[in-house]
Amino acid sequence: MLNAFFGSEARAKILNLLLLHPENKYSSRQITADLKLPVNSVRRELDNMVKFAILNADKNPAVEETKAKNTPKILYSANQKFVLYPEIKALFIKAQILSSQKFLTGLQKISQIKFLALTGLFTNSPESPTDLLIVGSVRRPAFLKLIKDLEKDLRQEINFTIMNEKEFIYRRDIMDIFLYNILTGKTVVLFDELNGTPNHK
Repeated sequence: MLNAFFGSEARAKILNLLLLHPENKYSSRQITADLKLPVNSVRRELDNMVKFAILNADKNPAVEETKAKNTPKILYSANQKFVLYPEIKALFIKAQILSSQKFLTGLQKISQIKFLALTGLFTNSPESPTDLLIVGSVRRPAFLKLIKDLEKDLRQEINFTIMNEKEFIYRRDIMDIFLYNILTGKTVVLFDELNGTPNHK
């Protein structure tokens, strides 16, 4: 999906790596090895994205310190000041969660879901009280393991909320502020058997 949207597999993979780990800096050699991509493709895409200002290209301070010939001269990182950075990062996070068969398949095996929505981290909504809202029954120990694995993949802490169907309907109907803010905010609903729209009667 992202390959088609961004024009090439190499570009999508590089953006995915750097946007989801903005605190890290990578050399072109490291990116090539980690992503198993052709050297020329990586260099071309890095040059293009630096010109577009979505990536930073900084001199490696270790070059002056070590004087080693094999030390990378340039390190690349996500430009967090780029005007569309939050939106593009959120897109990659959502794409990663949606394409994560391990997480979704695992969730289906350990739960009976009536409603599933992504918000907060996944929709670039830091004001949201949660990142993941699940309505239904879940085997909690197995679910916590799934969440831990997902946090490891994303290198982000995930706040989640689990409700049973009765609680969800009650809190929705009385316009409970916690649930109302989730349902009326920036939310991606993946599954809904409850018509999760707030009741405005």
